[in-house]
Amino acid sequence: MRYFDFTKVAKEARISARDLARLRAVVRREFPKDQMLFELHMLRVCMSIRDGQLTVAQALQSESQAAA
Repeated sequence: MRYFDFTKVAKEARISARDLARLRAVVRREFPKDQMLFELHMLRVCMSIRDGQLTVAQALQSESQAAA
């Protein structure tokens, strides 16, 4: 079941497939068993990147630090 279409927003944000996969891996570690929270968090990250509030590098750095 899909809850949020974050891939559409990722395309709007021009996030590369490689970067999207990296973001997915980091966020999945934070929400390994909760698909809805995983997709919601991915949507919020992609929207922040699309809206210029965050870069991919910043998202990966902040997510990695949060997981540590």
